Amino acid sequence: MNIKSLLIGSAAALMAVSGAQAADAIVAAEPEPMEYVRVCDAFGTGFFYIPGTETCLKIGGFVRFQTGFGRDEYSAIYSDDLKRTKNNTDWDSFTRINVNLDARNDTELGTLRSYINVEANAGGSEGDFYIDEAFIELAGFKVGYFYSWWDSGINGETDKLSSNSLFNSIAYTYDGGTWRAGLSIDELDGGSNDVLLFDPIAGFSIAADRHNDIGVAATVGFSLGGVNLDILGGYDNSTEEGAIRAILSAEAGPGTFQLAGIWASDPNAYWNYSEWTVAASYAFKATEKLTITPAVQYFDNLAFVDDTHQWRVGATVGYEVVSGLNVLATADWNKIDTPVGNDDFVRGFLRLQRNF
Repeated sequence: MNIKSLLIGSAAALMAVSGAQAADAIVAAEPEPMEYVRVCDAFGTGFFYIPGTETCLKIGGFVRFQTGFGRDEYSAIYSDDLKRTKNNTDWDSFTRINVNLDARNDTELGTLRSYINVEANAGGSEGDFYIDEAFIELAGFKVGYFYSWWDSGINGETDKLSSNSLFNSIAYTYDGGTWRAGLSIDELDGGSNDVLLFDPIAGFSIAADRHNDIGVAATVGFSLGGVNLDILGGYDNSTEEGAIRAILSAEAGPGTFQLAGIWASDPNAYWNYSEWTVAASYAFKATEKLTITPAVQYFDNLAFVDDTHQWRVGATVGYEVVSGLNVLATADWNKIDTPVGNDDFVRGFLRLQRNF
């Protein structure tokens, strides 16, 4: 055997051995590609796809620090925030956190939406987290615990245009573009939905106890150019009384003018403060960051007592310090005239809020 044959034979033997070893080798699987969070732009900014689904989620909320002031007895009676402790003090501070989750996805019936909003106060009447809103929405129908149309008001913090606005409800809204209409059935089940009558001398007193009573609210609205009109009515089957409210908004110069009015047949869950009221405000956009809103409101037959009236005149100033951080300051002067005497007081608050 010559050298050439020896080399060829050795090479063949080595290849055979290598092939046998390769057949027995363990080959590592390729790593699965990681699914990164994808931006969802179908429902506006801030949404992202929940990994592995076609559902879009948005996380938001705020942190708020607020200090309110007013003469002691009125800092309690006239608080428009039912989540605040009604302390008889000249001033009171609290901190609130708010976290909300907004989940949406397209279906054959339209957008399916679920919304959860939870809050907690430090220095308020509720220290633990509580549900502020939680509802499901599809094809114009909305069910759950949410703010009704009565919660909307005019610009600024001077006006009072509802007595109760947070219910467990079933609602339907039709949006036709230039006009819209809606109907809701509200459960009036006690707590803040009790009818509270205001006595200018003694304060608030409960006039109706709730036992799963029902309220019905209906709204119709029109928008054309810079003008918007919303008309809202509510009927309380427990008291067998109702209220009607209208809000008119119009773009005027560098701001927005708004006019509102309410009439009630008698105290009810939706409006129990006065027989009728009228309010107006003008939100003046002084700069891109500064808005100044003077406002006025008049209440006639306060607490549905003849010859008892209230005037409220105030202003709200809002300023965007930086993107996401805002300062809001408001103060109003109130004058009450009753058959037994007159009184006046000043109230307001200063708020610092970081939105995210």
